Amino acid sequence: MAGRILDGKKIGAAIRADAAEAAREFARSGRPPGLAVVLVGDDPASAIYVRGKIKASREAGISSETHRLPATTAAPELAGLLDRLNRDEAVDAILLQLPLPDGLDASEFLARIRPDKDVDGFHPENVGRLVAGLPGPCPCTPAGIMEMFRREGIEVKGSRAVVVGRSDIVGKPLALLLLHQHATVTLCHSRTRDLPAVCREADILCTAIGRPAMVRADAIREGAVVVDVGMNRAENEADVRDFFGDDEKRLARFRRNGYTLVGDVHPVAMRERSSAYTPVPGGVGPLTIAMLLANTVALAVARQSDR
Repeated sequence: MAGRILDGKKIGAAIRADAAEAAREFARSGRPPGLAVVLVGDDPASAIYVRGKIKASREAGISSETHRLPATTAAPELAGLLDRLNRDEAVDAILLQLPLPDGLDASEFLARIRPDKDVDGFHPENVGRLVAGLPGPCPCTPAGIMEMFRREGIEVKGSRAVVVGRSDIVGKPLALLLLHQHATVTLCHSRTRDLPAVCREADILCTAIGRPAMVRADAIREGAVVVDVGMNRAENEADVRDFFGDDEKRLARFRRNGYTLVGDVHPVAMRERSSAYTPVPGGVGPLTIAMLLANTVALAVARQSDR
């Protein structure tokens, strides 16, 4: 029996609606919440992501601005812009779009953003607060996954959770959030011995490794909840047939575009063996932007209460 779909579009829309209501409430203080996005370079994917974030924030009643810098930007110029945004009282949240061009150290500039304006939760102080279980902004994708569990009634407490992928953006913070909700957590990576056997222990299996359909049926426990954060391109028909079988809609999309999207988990295996799962696309992605809006409003409210 196929698992039920965890519809990220529907859940994300509900989170966005809540954020919009909170933004309207905040605006009664005299101004809307303010988000500043900094985009350095001309990476096409980053430009698309930024446009989507700005559009969503404006729809939610958040005052949003984009600061575009060329790929040749020197470190002092980027530092100066971040310092100006740190001082700007109309800016409640700052997002530095990654990756940065070669020659600019992301960790240096993420640490330059004021912790109380760090909408992504990447500042070392906010990372420390997450480790300690203290209030503060959390990275948007892991926070969105936890909000999805809450809204969908998925029991985390007491569950066995396996997270595949140890990135600072998804894997590590997600493991900590699950731990804070009383799951027993195993964090895996490319050097984990017998990865399928470890994954089979999971009541909740979360993947964020960037390898198309790497997690197969032998790694999914029957009835597990599977959260697939991966977003990979399948660019040849043999792979598409391997991943999706004779799904004519998917094949037609591949033939039309020259690729189709697939997550880190084999989609047929995920659908057939799970009790609930996030599709790719339409699963985790919408949650990330929704939590960006929620984080922005929360930072605005927190800064106002501190005055």
